[in-house]
Amino acid sequence: MPELVKMYIRHTLIGFALSVVFVTLLFYFNIANLWHLVTHDPAGWLAAVLLVIFNGIVFSGVQFGIAIIRLADDDDSSDNAGPRPLNPLPQTAAILVRSDSDDQIRHR
Repeated sequence: MPELVKMYIRHTLIGFALSVVFVTLLFYFNIANLWHLVTHDPAGWLAAVLLVIFNGIVFSGVQFGIAIIRLADDDDSSDNAGPRPLNPLPQTAAILVRSDSDDQIRHR
């Protein structure tokens, strides 16, 4: 299996584990009275599962994004380091253009 796929699976599992911890803490501290809502409703288990799934999608996406960003090369010793020089603007010059309206004005 390619290394990138292994990394994606690993960080997705980490994200879902973080989601389980997050939802557990939501229920433990009874944020927005979620524990009461989940335990006193017949479909409360579905709400808990959906909370874990949707938060898992978000947390695993963020986890994988951070992992990809951390793969960047931090080598600053290359010749391309530092700001690039500004591109100079092209030289402009005024060009006189003769038109028919100029001739008509002069002849009047």
